[in-house]
This record gives sequence, structure tokens and C-alpha cells, in this order.
Amino acid sequence: MRFTFKGFTLDFTLATTVMGILNVTPDSFSDGGLYFDKDRAVEQALRMVEEGAHIIDVGGMSTRPGSEPVEVEEEIRRTAPVIEAIAHRAGVPVSIDTYRSEVARRALEAGASIVNDISGLRFDADMAAVAAEAGAPVIVMHIKGTPRDMQANPEYEALVPEILDYLRESMRIAESAGIGQVIVDPGIGFGKTFDQNLEIINSLEEFVRLGRPVLVGASRKAFIGEILDGAPQTDRLEGTSAVVTASILKGAHIVRVHDVGHMSRVARTADAIRAGSVEASRRSPLKKEQID
Repeated sequence: MRFTFKGFTLDFTLATTVMGILNVTPDSFSDGGLYFDKDRAVEQALRMVEEGAHIIDVGGMSTRPGSEPVEVEEEIRRTAPVIEAIAHRAGVPVSIDTYRSEVARRALEAGASIVNDISGLRFDADMAAVAAEAGAPVIVMHIKGTPRDMQANPEYEALVPEILDYLRESMRIAESAGIGQVIVDPGIGFGKTFDQNLEIINSLEEFVRLGRPVLVGASRKAFIGEILDGAPQTDRLEGTSAVVTASILKGAHIVRVHDVGHMSRVARTADAIRAGSVEASRRSPLKKEQID
């Protein structure tokens, strides 16, 4: 599996892709407020690239459980200037984490090259067309409900089959719009209980069979804190490392993380184990083309 877009190539067969989280929000569950200032956000983005990030994922609205949406123009105000400032300096693709088409459009105009939609192209009917027009790959995630209510007793008759069906429909929406490059994300923590998150990780091979790159975003999440006897978000490094390793060994192609330097080393080690070769730890999935 190889994606080529806007001067970048990501070859997901070579090594795990590390996506660094950059929340330019005052209220995200783990790092809210840390990078709300534009200059600090840019510094953090460049730091994550130095530490091994292959993609920088910029989000301007918290989607933590129970969160309320902000105005569209506020989400744009938070994200577009940061994306514009880092897109040509980072040397890696920038993704926009949004489910709103107008936010995605402005981000793509500012220099983003990937759309990361937690709703799987469901919340905004224009999202697929916006991504297609820009030639942007999309990340389609499964969510049950909305961020406001998704953790209010989520129930499934058959967890993994229902998520797979949702993702297949999102893939169909993308393909119908002319989007050929689609990444799937089972949505750890988005309308799932702690045990359901673990079931998804144990079933990742089934998501790999969709034939698309699989992204796992479990960094610092609450189920890890529960496993670690109530550890706060800032003390879940070892737990996140274990989940990242397990996800890679189960077939994940992309890991979305806060602690890029640490998790890059974890991913390299897991890649070597999976390949049975130390040489695998030296590969990079990202190639940047020279564009005059």
C-alpha cells in the first residue's frame, strides 16, 4: 500500500507511520491549552518532526467525551494559521483533524494535505467532495453517536462486525466522491467501553483485511489509565507504549500519538520484531519529492 499526494509518498509496507498530535485547543483531554498559542504550536510541530513524526495532525476542536462543538470560524481561526506556518517548514504531510467541510477546505488551502474525519465522512455531506477536489487522502474513523454523547453506555450486538460495516460504508462514500486513498480507523475510545477498546486491538487483523492502511489512535486514553490503576493522562507512557506495540504487531500501519520521540522508538522496535530484522528499524515510510 502506497499513497502519493502533494509531493509526498507514504509506503505503508516499509515501516509504521507515526502521526504526531497537535491540538491547538484550550480543552483537549490530554494536552489542552499547551499549544493554543500559534508560536508554541509551530515549535511543537517542528519538534515532533525532529523526533520522528511522519505526519502532523492538527486539530482545532476537542472531541473528547462530553465535549461541545465550537463555531466553525473559531475552528478555522485556530487551525489555518498554524497549518500555513508549518506546512512548508515541517517537510512532512499535515493532516487536518475535523469533521466540518469548510474547516477542511480552509486547512487544505493553507497547506494541509490529508483530511482526518472522526465521523467517517458522515457528519458533513460536503466533506468527501472537498477532499476529492483537493486530491487529499482521507482518514475515516468509526464513531458511535457524537462526542457529546458517545460514551453514554455504548452498546453493540456485534462490536467488530458493526465497526467494519461502518468503515466499509465510509470507504464507499469516499470512493463515490472519487477519493482513491483511504485510511481506516476503528475509533478507539469513540463510543466504546474500556473492554471494547481491548477487543478492537485484539481484532486488528480483521480491519487490515479491508485492504486499506489501518490507523490506531489510543495515546494516553482512559482505558489505559484504567488498566494502570487510575493513572492520569500524563502518566500513561508505558501503557501507551504497550498498546502501540500490540497494535503494530497486530497489523496497524499508522499510530497517532502525543509522545512522538518515545513512540517513534517503540514503533521502530515493534517493526523490527514484526519483520524479524533489525534492518526494518531503519526504514522510513515517508519520501518527499522535490518540487520546483
